Amino acid sequence: MPATPSDPRCGWPGDDPQMLAYHDEEWGVPVYDSRELFEHLVLDGFQAGLSWRLVLRRRAHLRRAFDGFEPERLARYDARKIAVLLRDPGIIRNRQKVQAAVRNARAYLKLCSSGRSFSEFLWQFVGGAPKQNRRRALREIPPESRESRALSRALTECGFAFVGPTIVYAFMQAAGLVNDHVVRCFRHREVADLALRSRA
Repeated sequence: MPATPSDPRCGWPGDDPQMLAYHDEEWGVPVYDSRELFEHLVLDGFQAGLSWRLVLRRRAHLRRAFDGFEPERLARYDARKIAVLLRDPGIIRNRQKVQAAVRNARAYLKLCSSGRSFSEFLWQFVGGAPKQNRRRALREIPPESRESRALSRALTECGFAFVGPTIVYAFMQAAGLVNDHVVRCFRHREVADLALRSRA
């Protein structure tokens, strides 16, 4: 049954239609596709120090500018391509973040060349299944966790950049490694059910 404006939600989307759609349809849904997980991680790197609202508004343009976040293509970007990107007003024009996206694509390919899938690598930090939290209020949600600190260290050791524990925790929330919808939110139960079905 489609959500209605009166359904109880987490407070963070406010009344922004794009943020509400993201909350109701994407945030917290378990993601197992390696390439999609890579995109999530890169976008959360672009979010560092900014609001997710800004990244979400530019997400479609970022996808086009960065060749759909295909790691094989992104890893080949050179200084000339980075210079072109930094002149594009539709992206987040931060040199360090753009360079980190390229570096992360190369780290992704190196990790996968060892015979491990990126998805399996990430999901091991929550035991292979989404962690179901039961937060009663937004103030109970921490900026990082034991799992995000461990994953941050592992990603850094693999050569990834812009993967501090706070960025990684935001990634884990978005990609459904943890369910941080507050318990009164209508999506808390729906996301938990999705996790159960994905294991069936």
